[in-house]
Amino acid sequence: MVNRDKWEFYKDRKGEHRWRVISVNGRVVGASTEGYANKQAAEKNAMRFGYKKRK
Repeated sequence: MVNRDKWEFYKDRKGEHRWRVISVNGRVVGASTEGYANKQAAEKNAMRFGYKKRK
């Protein structure tokens, strides 16, 4: 089975990096609970929840 959820990384209003997971029906099904100083830290946190970085 292929997971087609979309992982999105973005900056919030404070300029901190966050992530969220959007399902194929457009609903947010997961999100970071805190902001991170850089995108790499946000990606590292997302990996704990199933994110796999593309090569």
